[in-house]
Amino acid sequence: KMADYCITEAGFGADLGAEKFFDIKCRAAEFKPDAVVLVATVRALKYNGGVKKEELGAENLAALKAGIVNLEKHIENLKKYGVPVVVALNTFLTDTEAELSFVKAFCEERGCEFAFSEVWEKGGEGGIALAEKVLAALEKESDFHVLYEDSLSLKEKIETVAREIYGADGVSYAAAASRQIAQLEKLGFGHLPVCMAKTQYSLSDDASLLGRPEHFTVTVREAYVSAGAGFVVVLTGAVMTMPGLPKSPAAFRIDVGEDGVIMGLF
Repeated sequence: KMADYCITEAGFGADLGAEKFFDIKCRAAEFKPDAVVLVATVRALKYNGGVKKEELGAENLAALKAGIVNLEKHIENLKKYGVPVVVALNTFLTDTEAELSFVKAFCEERGCEFAFSEVWEKGGEGGIALAEKVLAALEKESDFHVLYEDSLSLKEKIETVAREIYGADGVSYAAAASRQIAQLEKLGFGHLPVCMAKTQYSLSDDASLLGRPEHFTVTVREAYVSAGAGFVVVLTGAVMTMPGLPKSPAAFRIDVGEDGVIMGLF
């Protein structure tokens, strides 16, 4: 209410952050977003095309074409909520003109506003093109709606997210999970939205399945209620809910020299 525009970061992954923001937060707060910005990188798309992390700096159009199906699925997912989509390609110095042009054409062919984000290189000026595209998207009509209704059963909500957002063929429930879900509904929590805990490395619940996985089943191993927050947490695959750290945290490379100067922060 204190600004003309309000922008929030919903968390990475249209299968995770955006889905939770739309289906949980917007539902509870009765928000109706006017547009959504989907952030992508050439490096991430090439990774989804099978390129090893240490080789992402080299031009590889074949891998980019193979991995961009991941971005395509995210675009399709966001459109299911009825909100105009802007794709922001966060550029790196290693990106080539051919790679950038390919992604731009791919997104525009799918009816998305598109802009390069060059803030790292150019500061505020590098974000002007993206800001203009967002303003253009706001002129379009938003018909925002959540993916599922409160009246569905918990399993119906889980299966809707798994099929529509992840692209799964179906859902498999551990015996304990089925008992927990039945008990939650018996206790009166069946009307709540579901907060899906899933790996961020894949559209599926298997971190090794890159790109746009098909013909897979999501496995639900546990479910419990966060009553105060207002949702039912659903654990899939082998995911852990505690914050994760990389194999080599940055803290290992931070130190203070004899002159009192901190090293390793950047």
